[in-house]
Amino acid sequence: MDIPVFYLLIVILLVIYFYNNSKSKKATKILENGGVVIDVRTPQEFKAGNYKSSINIPLNNIEDNIDKIKSFKKNIVVVCASGMRSGKANKILNKYGIKSINGGSWSNLK
Repeated sequence: MDIPVFYLLIVILLVIYFYNNSKSKKATKILENGGVVIDVRTPQEFKAGNYKSSINIPLNNIEDNIDKIKSFKKNIVVVCASGMRSGKANKILNKYGIKSINGGSWSNLK
């Protein structure tokens, strides 16, 4: 492995680490202020492990539950297994005027 490639890999890993850490800090702040966690994984994934007091609304059901989610009247942290599905759910919620953030992996909230 070339030395420059090694340094590039290190920089990429550091950027990913700090990006994920930043998401966790934002999510923690929202939760400390009474926010709600919506886990968009499948029910089977959710049953295998989840963040305490999180609500399971699978990604493919998010748009069907917009009124329910609006009724929470709290800031929302959306999580999944890796951050991909929660990112999609976050965009959907924002499109409907719901303030939310992509919290990434639910396990980062522990």
